[in-house]
Amino acid sequence: MEYSVIGKSVPRVDAVAKVTGKAKYTDDLAERNILIGKLLRSPYAHANIKSVDISKAKALPGVEAVLTYQNTPNIKFATAGHAYTLDPNRRDKADRLMLTDKARFVGDAVAAVVAQDELIAAKALSLIDVEYEVLDAVITPEAALQEGAALIHEDCPHNTLSTFGYQIGDVDEAFSHSDYIFEGDYQTSIVQHCHLENQTSYAYIDGEDRIVIVTSTQIPHIVRRIVAQALGIPWGRVRVIKPYIGGGFGNKQDVTIEPLNAAMTLAVGGRPVKIEFSREETMLDTRTRHAIKYHLKTGISKDGKIKAIYISALSNTGAYASHGHSIASSGGGKFRYLYSPEAIKYEPITVYTNLPVAGAMRGYGSPQIFFAFESHLDEIAKELNLDPLEIRLKNLVQLGWSDPLSKNRVLSCGIRECIAKGKELIHWDEKKAKAQDQTGDKRRGLGMACFSYQSGTYPVNVELAGARLSLNQDGSVQLQIGATEIGQGSDTVFVQMVAEVLGISVRDVHVITTQDTDLTPFDPGAFASRQTYVTGMAVKKAAEEVKEKLLNFVGEWMKISVSELQLKEQNIVNKKSGEIVISLQDLALQTFYNPEFANPITSDTSNNAFVNAMSFGVTFAEVEVDLKTGQVEVLEIYNVHDSGKIINPLLAEGQVQGGVSMGIGYALSEQILYDKTTGKVLNNNLLDYKLPTFMDTPEIGVGFIETEDPTGPFGVKSLGEPPVISPAPAIRNAVFAATGVAFNQLPLNPQRVFETFKVNGLI
Repeated sequence: MEYSVIGKSVPRVDAVAKVTGKAKYTDDLAERNILIGKLLRSPYAHANIKSVDISKAKALPGVEAVLTYQNTPNIKFATAGHAYTLDPNRRDKADRLMLTDKARFVGDAVAAVVAQDELIAAKALSLIDVEYEVLDAVITPEAALQEGAALIHEDCPHNTLSTFGYQIGDVDEAFSHSDYIFEGDYQTSIVQHCHLENQTSYAYIDGEDRIVIVTSTQIPHIVRRIVAQALGIPWGRVRVIKPYIGGGFGNKQDVTIEPLNAAMTLAVGGRPVKIEFSREETMLDTRTRHAIKYHLKTGISKDGKIKAIYISALSNTGAYASHGHSIASSGGGKFRYLYSPEAIKYEPITVYTNLPVAGAMRGYGSPQIFFAFESHLDEIAKELNLDPLEIRLKNLVQLGWSDPLSKNRVLSCGIRECIAKGKELIHWDEKKAKAQDQTGDKRRGLGMACFSYQSGTYPVNVELAGARLSLNQDGSVQLQIGATEIGQGSDTVFVQMVAEVLGISVRDVHVITTQDTDLTPFDPGAFASRQTYVTGMAVKKAAEEVKEKLLNFVGEWMKISVSELQLKEQNIVNKKSGEIVISLQDLALQTFYNPEFANPITSDTSNNAFVNAMSFGVTFAEVEVDLKTGQVEVLEIYNVHDSGKIINPLLAEGQVQGGVSMGIGYALSEQILYDKTTGKVLNNNLLDYKLPTFMDTPEIGVGFIETEDPTGPFGVKSLGEPPVISPAPAIRNAVFAATGVAFNQLPLNPQRVFETFKVNGLI
């Protein structure tokens, strides 16, 4: 289908504001002399709070309030940013207090102060005396599951949060008919999002005695609900405003500071109070990606077909639930859409430990499980003397495949074309041939890995989205959505959708980037790579309603059959003759001021999506490995996607490049380190936490295979999270090809690589 705006690389609508500094973030909007809130953190990983003496802190001049668990609501709440469910048995785990009466990790918040400035607040924290009863710390998932291990949450026996898995088919029967059975163990690491803007918010009481919170969040409507739940007040008494936001990657899909911020403003009579985490606090007390250990068992036939897969997973959720109950199960669910064996059994267990809290992070469980299985698949291919591409092509899902559990169907699938394109881009056959029988200290290898991903959360959660579109007097339109722009470019693609439907320029679509729960249509927010797909349905629906109203207005006013009219290039045009009936600008004036027919044109609509589209893709990588130093250098890397119709190619390319960069860090260098005895985090800063820099990042190749999914607006599918999923296993597989050594634990940093080479006799 030919489009005039869709598929074009129009500039980001927020580009100028961001590069010129005009964009206003949460901290830019706070009052100059705002009160400051700061948190006192536990030095122990596991300890009961026996007493808290705040008398000295309260007596310090400039201190306005001191908070502990004793003077804040004793209401446990869930922090995970999911759409609400009416079924109590399916709700997120409520295990958090604003300020705890039991420290569960080093850094857990046990008290807070509100003061006139940061220096006074910091001094006041030092004057708070806390008496701790130190308990045994449970640092590893294995220790947490041991009989007699200290319970982190008393209502969770064996420190077990979740065991939700599944089985499809008779796995034992399928294994019995397999010609080969392969097993392997794989492990991923704890990593942090490292978004540019730290968690920050400020709160105050407005003239109606309502709490207003301005915050850097991906989920303003969910923040509103959770703050109200934490305070035990009606949801309507809370208003949440999200201005420009400096990245999130899932970390801001959790309600981390807003409930306590609300309690702080209540404690000082409604005066504005700001909480702004330092980088060290953000890396310690927001969220991390779950470290998961997998055991895989796979049955294969002589012709390379996968007969059976068994996966056990041990997921470390840290001290509180957050998204822990769903991460492991979600990864196992998304994984099903790539390969279709006769039978599969997935047994995850998610446990609490006395470490910082793990939550949502880009890919939501998929980077972990695809690292494990795509690494496992390369080992199987080597044992069977098959090319890694060949074993995958034998087992990929077919168009029309329906998932037995979710009933979601694969209605578009370009994974085979993605593999073919990636193979061509990296010159797979030629380079593989050159890499045979290498000697010397530096060796090169090629690797690849595939992925599948969903476009939203249906049918697990309700996928509702709203959009409001209004015609202005000059013929431009105003677009307001509840979906949050967090840097991924969603505002721009929504503008393109509206412009396409209405036949107008993107310059004439004005999007309001600020979300405000008092004003904005309902939308749960930015997560699950859902917005272009799910919110796009609502945006397209609103634009089509405005279009219909415009044509009906002209038809009624001018006595012309609506079937003869169309919107094109800022005009109402006669379909047959091409003659301009009236310009959109003149028509807009008529809708506002025509004495007889005036009726301003608006659409305020919601859409409930009962579908879910599957995205697919592949990463190809070439690496050079230095045996003497353990250094792995990525020489070339290509990320090829089937994300349906690409709305904005340049934005899409940028999204992929950012995701691949994150994937390279996940593969080679990033890891939260902690003391294995005390649980204290050792590198919660950007000096010691090894993010890849510009100098560490190779040129990233991007490719798209455009399919048009029949369920998505304009044929789109997800793209936000998929780029981060397959780089790590592709790089690992390239190292495996270069050296013959299987690295089954992330990251592949020089120390781990060097030591493993030494054990394997390569050096």
